Amino acid sequence: MRIKTIEKLCCPFDKSDLDLTIISQDETENITEGLLICDNCKRVYPIISGIPIMSPDEYREFKLEKPVLERWEKHLEGKKVDNFRLIS
Repeated sequence: MRIKTIEKLCCPFDKSDLDLTIISQDETENITEGLLICDNCKRVYPIISGIPIMSPDEYREFKLEKPVLERWEKHLEGKKVDNFRLIS
């Protein structure tokens, strides 16, 4: 996913801006893994294989995303993810 594309995204729930944390990029600097975090509601949307997972909560399965989020835990600055939201 290109950074310019990510700059146009917003939280699908409250239309707030998203903060980007880049985990990895390919040789053309497209983002292959990362996190998008809503400034307002603190929802976490992972970017996996260049695709942001931004489905409504009821269509997401936390148990499927949990291993990825645990692997990226060091990028969360000591915070945890519960019910798709960043908590202290």
